Amino acid sequence: MAAGATLTTCSSVDKATAARDFGTETEPVHGAHQAGVATPPQTHAVFVALDLLPQQGRGPRETLEAVLRLWSSDIARLAEGRPALADTEPELAHLPARLTVTVGLGPSVFDRVGLAHRRPRSVTEVPGFSTDRLQPRWCGGDLLLQICADDLVTVAHASRVLLKNVRAVTRQRWRQNGFRHAHGAGGSMRNLMGQVDGTATIADAAGFDRLVWDDGSDQPWFAGGTVMVVRRIRAEMDTWDELDRQSKELAVGRRLDSGAPLTGDLETDQPDFAASRNGIPVIPPNSHIALARPRRADEQFLRRPYNFDDAPPAGHITDSGLIFATYQRDPARQFVPVQRRLAQSDALNEWITTVGSATFAILPGFRPGEHLGQALL
Repeated sequence: MAAGATLTTCSSVDKATAARDFGTETEPVHGAHQAGVATPPQTHAVFVALDLLPQQGRGPRETLEAVLRLWSSDIARLAEGRPALADTEPELAHLPARLTVTVGLGPSVFDRVGLAHRRPRSVTEVPGFSTDRLQPRWCGGDLLLQICADDLVTVAHASRVLLKNVRAVTRQRWRQNGFRHAHGAGGSMRNLMGQVDGTATIADAAGFDRLVWDDGSDQPWFAGGTVMVVRRIRAEMDTWDELDRQSKELAVGRRLDSGAPLTGDLETDQPDFAASRNGIPVIPPNSHIALARPRRADEQFLRRPYNFDDAPPAGHITDSGLIFATYQRDPARQFVPVQRRLAQSDALNEWITTVGSATFAILPGFRPGEHLGQALL
C-alpha cells in the first residue's frame, strides 16, 4: 500500500452508505388509510390544532374544502421529497426522512360546516376524568395536523409550508412538539420517566382492521378512517426523582432496566397478575399495567406516544412528559373504560397529570387525483 493511502473497510463503506442514504426514505402517501397511524413511529413529531376563521364571501364548508385540497396536494409532494407548490425553501424538501402528514377533523367542525348529520358517533370529546387538570390552551380544535419524520428539519419545513398556506383562513389553537429515540437506535421507546413505553399495543393487520380502522357502518364516508384521542400528560419529575427504584417499578409493574413485567424476564413476557410472594401480589393490583390491561377484547387501542420537553415555568427544572397519541374505532368502548380505571386508582397518578385532551376524526386515505375528505364534502 502506498504511503499515506487510506484503508477502506467494509464497515466504513457501510457507514458511509448509510449516512448518505439517511433521509431519502419515503412512506406511501395514497391508499385506503392515511399514513402516520400504522406507520412505524418516526423520531420527531409536531401536533398542531387549528380553528377555521370566518371568511367574507365564502362559507365554512367551502373554506374547509379549500384547506383540504391544498393540503392534499402539498402533502403528496412533500412526502415524496418534492417541494410543495410555491415552496419558498425548496431545497429543504429533498430529504423526506419518512415524512408523514396526518389530517384530522375535530367534533366541532362538523357543526360549523353544516355536516353535523355526517359526524361519526364515535367522534366526540372524551369525558373528563377525576385526575384531569385540563388547560384550555391544550384542548380542542377544528383541524389537526400530525407531522412526523426522522429529521427535525423535515418536520419544521413541512409544518411551515402547510401552516403558512392556510394562515388567512385558520388560527392555531395549540402546538405540541414531540420526540422519540433517534432513527436506528433500536429497542423500545422510553418516556422521560425512564420507563419502556408502548409495549402492549396493536401490531398486526387483523388487529388494525378490528380495533383501529373504521368500517363505515355508521358513516360510509368514514371507512378507512380512525378516531384519535391525544392527551398531554405532564410528568411530575421533581417528585418522581425522589422515589427509590423499587417503588418506581412497583408503581408501573415493570422493571426499569428491561421493561419486563415483575413476573417475567423479557419485555414481551406476559404479566402473571395472579403470582404472589408470601401472600402479596408480585404485580400490585393498583400498578399501571394491572389497571391498563384490557378487561374486554375491545378495550385495546393503538398507542403512538411522543415525549415532550419544553421550557419550564419559573421555579421548575423541567416541563416534560408524554404526548399520548391513541387511535381506535370508538374511544367510548376502547379508551374511556381503561382511563376511568386508571383515574380511579393508578399508582402512577401521584406523578403524572393530564393537562390537555382533544379528539379528532382522522380522515380516510385518498387516491391520486383526489383530496382528503372528498367523500365527506
